[in-house]
Amino acid sequence: MTMNLNNLVNFKDKKAYYAKLVKDGAGVDEQANAYDDMMNALQNDMVAEINTQVDTKLSTFEANRRVDPKITNEEIKFFNDISTDVGSKNEIVLPETTVNEIFDDLVTQHPLFAALNLKTTGLRLKILKSDTKGAVVWGKIFDEIKGQLDQAFTEEKADQNKVTAFVVVPNDALEYGAAWLKQFVVTQITEAFAVGLEQAFLTGDGNQKPIGLNRNVAKDAPVTGGVYQEKKSAGTITLADSKTTSSEMGGIVRALSKKENGKPVVAQGNTVLVVTPGASIDFSAASMIQNVNGQWVFSLPFGVQIVESEFVPEGKVIAFVKGRYDAYTAGGVSIKQFDQTLAMEDMQLFTAKQFAYGKAKDNNAALVFDFKPTSPAKDFKNPDATSATPDPKRSAR
Repeated sequence: MTMNLNNLVNFKDKKAYYAKLVKDGAGVDEQANAYDDMMNALQNDMVAEINTQVDTKLSTFEANRRVDPKITNEEIKFFNDISTDVGSKNEIVLPETTVNEIFDDLVTQHPLFAALNLKTTGLRLKILKSDTKGAVVWGKIFDEIKGQLDQAFTEEKADQNKVTAFVVVPNDALEYGAAWLKQFVVTQITEAFAVGLEQAFLTGDGNQKPIGLNRNVAKDAPVTGGVYQEKKSAGTITLADSKTTSSEMGGIVRALSKKENGKPVVAQGNTVLVVTPGASIDFSAASMIQNVNGQWVFSLPFGVQIVESEFVPEGKVIAFVKGRYDAYTAGGVSIKQFDQTLAMEDMQLFTAKQFAYGKAKDNNAALVFDFKPTSPAKDFKNPDATSATPDPKRSAR
């Protein structure tokens, strides 16, 4: 069972503000405070959501299964143990079924991860690359084999990095029973990991984190202190009119239709453009037509797909080909009670960690473009809206 993220409105606002600070290059302390605000909002929204759905506190196996029909006996025992033994300082690994649920939620609730074909694997990870060479040779049925397809295999070192998140559990939530506690913990871990992974897979500099799609991974590209340089712009997307839009989409697909070594890749139907939230409207407006039935139909040419992310830099579009970026999470998810003194009352704080890896298969797997729409969609403003700013009474962590 997954919590409905559409109901977590305060969390969504704080997440948008945190993403803005990251893109604007705000100071470390300011980003940390905004991250804390975001996770505090997630926690408060979840408590409110749970309180609207439960009338009594549940503890029996049967009651837990009414809340979450998929919960296993192992999970019920695990989360009941957490609620009754929160003082444990030992690191414990979440049940495999819970880890699988976290991974499934990451992929289904975040379109970018589905487009990247995010995979989960064991702790050890090796990346094998190959380039086919050779050709088939025709002959009579009983002739000797005259040709073979050779594969030139190379093995790439895959350094995984640890991603850590905080899980805050109010003491009151411990009394709701295993099913609700599982939902509380899984939602926090999923969303915290999603923020970190999405940012890293798109713009990570490679220094103790994945190497993002917007980074130069050419064989001769300079890497200083583990940091990969950002890609230069491959051009400008204007969406000036339908003909221009078609030409620009075709140019992007064509540019991505070969590997760094010049060998061809099927990019048509597999190209994804990652844009800032709202920018997808400009693409829709440029490619939308009205059919004979009066219905508005949107379809970008060449099978190009649009995905939104708050971590795409403003005025940029990141284009990549499906299957040309290695995105992995590895190992189980372990949690441990956070044993440092914090200014928090009536709450239990845990750390959750997992390992992750991300890197493009070569430097032509992704391209970065400037985005300057000639005729952007009309920009209306809500006169009653307030900007998403940090809560001055933010709880200290």
